[in-house]
Amino acid sequence: MQLNQAATLLSCLISTSSAFTSVGRRPVSRLASVRRFVATTPDAVDNSVSPNRSEPTTWECDDDLTECKEVPACNEVECRTSLDVRIHDTWYDLTGWRKAHPAGTHWIDWYDGRDATEVMDAFHSEKARGMWDRLPKSKPEAVKILDEEVPATSKASIAFRELRDQLEKDGWWERDIKHEITLLGIWGGLVAGAIATAHTVAPLSIFLTALAMTNAGWLGHDYVHGVDKWCDRMRYFVCYGAGLGVTWWSDKHNKHHALTNEQGVDEDIATDPFLYTWAPDPEHDSPLRKIQHWIFWIPFSALFALWRVDTLNVVVNAIEEKRPNAKQELFLLLAHYFVMLSVLPFNVWFPAVFLSGFMSAMIVTPTHQSEEFFSEFQHDWVTAQFTSTRNGVMTNPFSEWLWGGMQYQLEHHLFPSMPRSKYPLLKPILQKFAEENNIPGGYRESGEFEILKMNWELYKRVAEADAVPGAPYSRGHGQLGAIDLGFSPAAGGFKGRAGD
Repeated sequence: MQLNQAATLLSCLISTSSAFTSVGRRPVSRLASVRRFVATTPDAVDNSVSPNRSEPTTWECDDDLTECKEVPACNEVECRTSLDVRIHDTWYDLTGWRKAHPAGTHWIDWYDGRDATEVMDAFHSEKARGMWDRLPKSKPEAVKILDEEVPATSKASIAFRELRDQLEKDGWWERDIKHEITLLGIWGGLVAGAIATAHTVAPLSIFLTALAMTNAGWLGHDYVHGVDKWCDRMRYFVCYGAGLGVTWWSDKHNKHHALTNEQGVDEDIATDPFLYTWAPDPEHDSPLRKIQHWIFWIPFSALFALWRVDTLNVVVNAIEEKRPNAKQELFLLLAHYFVMLSVLPFNVWFPAVFLSGFMSAMIVTPTHQSEEFFSEFQHDWVTAQFTSTRNGVMTNPFSEWLWGGMQYQLEHHLFPSMPRSKYPLLKPILQKFAEENNIPGGYRESGEFEILKMNWELYKRVAEADAVPGAPYSRGHGQLGAIDLGFSPAAGGFKGRAGD
């Protein structure tokens, strides 16, 4: 009995120092760590929950936050620590609600001890953004410690929040339905043209199919990000239109938005061992790096195929984990493949997947890879978006359409749920914002061919550089190695895939 009691006590102590082992969270190891604790002071303990006023307490909330109650933090086996997130300068205890977060617990975990205001505003509807007021506030002793360790809100962030509020009042999130129908009509025309020429003019059909796939990706990208009623109806267009998954996109792409160019965290820059964006540690090097600027088109072409494979892996896992709407998503993906394989011969759809991958990669890679990389968490999210992003200036109407709004990469990163048709008008506003708030490097943009050249030159410089002992690893440097947490398709890297 004494041995069992000792084991229980030891387990409780260990649990208190390692965050959320009871709910599957791995211990956090950050460059700038934040202390974790339970409410152990007498004033912090609810007497009705802990009659002897000696046990620490935490919170449990229902899914829609209509009820949050204080409960003992320890059971017979272990203790749970508080999980505190700052939203609009107020710290909230999300301990009891993390499991109910629709997008997954990893998002809540990642912002433990951090400010999530801009990410909260960027990814959520007005209704969802109003729900945080129902959350329990962090305990005073928690707030005291966190305020000492977490940087105060920057001037740029304060100015950005004011700008966002004004844009919302001015109706910038109102979607032009006629414009959306026009874009869908173009996509439908490409699909019809591809089918009509599939058995007569195969090269033309391949080109039209690739354009349709790329275009469907950009449309789906807009709809997955969107928070309006149109996007609620069109959210799964990316599944049946492009063969890509909503769950995969949300897990992978939203993390890229939230933690842009953070090494070891942002999957979009974890393209090794085929393409390196900085000189790696010798342990993670590859002979391919020395020729990457000559063979870049090969991994570029495989991008869309990789996305499709990752989508299927993620949706199967989502079904096993009983994530919302996962079965519906799989059904729509299977419908996409059934139609595509029924109306297009192999010699059309197969090369089209790789041509679409090449076009998509040529668009998505240069807008971030030539800018700053970060080896640790960026508390000033607004400034980080400006310094890690470069826009492309198009030279003709076809490129303006083909890039699908990604030429306004900064506008999209700052306001991902805003309809992309508003981005051209937003550009001068952000240029003025950058100037008034002394953003390093200001509003960055280059011509469409210049930005591609900059990206190629980056690959060349990294190819010619020597390996650097101790260089950040793209899948595990500093901040937890978020890509290896298990919810990312890139977990384990190339070696991890080969061993699966």
